[in-house]
Amino acid sequence: MRFPITLAFCTMFGVAMALTRPQSKVAARNTGPNRRTPSPSSGESVPPAAHPQLALGNLTTAEDNDNLVSNVRTLAQTLHQCSKSTSAEKMKLNFLKSTTVTCNDGTPAGYYLRVSKGSRRWLIFLEGGWCCYNKESCDARYRSIPRLMSSTDWPLTQKGSGILSADPEENPQWWNANIVIVPYCSSDVWSGTAPKARQADYAFMGSLILREVIKDLVPKGIKLAKIVMLAGTSAGGTGVMLNIERIANLLTQLGADVQVRGLVDSGWFLDNKQPRQNECTDVTSCSPNYVIKKGLRLWNAAIPERCRQQFRRGDEWQCF
Repeated sequence: MRFPITLAFCTMFGVAMALTRPQSKVAARNTGPNRRTPSPSSGESVPPAAHPQLALGNLTTAEDNDNLVSNVRTLAQTLHQCSKSTSAEKMKLNFLKSTTVTCNDGTPAGYYLRVSKGSRRWLIFLEGGWCCYNKESCDARYRSIPRLMSSTDWPLTQKGSGILSADPEENPQWWNANIVIVPYCSSDVWSGTAPKARQADYAFMGSLILREVIKDLVPKGIKLAKIVMLAGTSAGGTGVMLNIERIANLLTQLGADVQVRGLVDSGWFLDNKQPRQNECTDVTSCSPNYVIKKGLRLWNAAIPERCRQQFRRGDEWQCF
């Protein structure tokens, strides 16, 4: 019962503040030397204060300003509590409507969503977690970090932090935006388009997962968005660079008149020369360049066309 009570208190508090402000102006006008103030002894009625804690009465200008500042501060604190009680809901897990676009092991892919009523800003966050590039490295990844390849053990809700938080003190710029977290379960740096087949043990569909997330968000209101921020960290940051133009085009095709922005956190890998070495044995001992070169073929990676055209065949890995 705490939620409706808090909401009602917030509404009543705002009304009380709105009613108090014009009364304070009347009181100020009545305090002039040529004005007569009604007194209880004269039989004239004295208008009651709108709220005992908010009534300003006949104060001097300095006292009036101090009281107003205090009331504004109190209102801000109260509205913050209202926002915490109404907006700080945990994000709920939604599985994709398309059952053919999956995580590595064939389990459903999905996203976490917190809707902010009335907001036309969306922040879509791609999780990171590096990748795997052959059967051996993917098998090892599945044994050690299964949540990055399967949705089986995903929790039903998530609570965002940092730029994903609903707390205006922690996240002053985006706390009241519509927030989407897309868990990473494709192990392909968000670039894959390869379904799970008889000859393949794993699916690699990161780029397709992101496409389906956007489609599923249409009934949630993303077509009405003014700003969509595509953000990600590590492999998710690289996923932003690889997919942002494709996502912008998809939103346009869906009829959205929206500005698409990208936020890349730690998603750029230096293609510095590595010391000569024999065939590396696992994903931790291989250079990023080697992993991407090998992974591209396994993932059937979707690379931005404008970037692909800048490199000769076989060098497309440099788009990462």
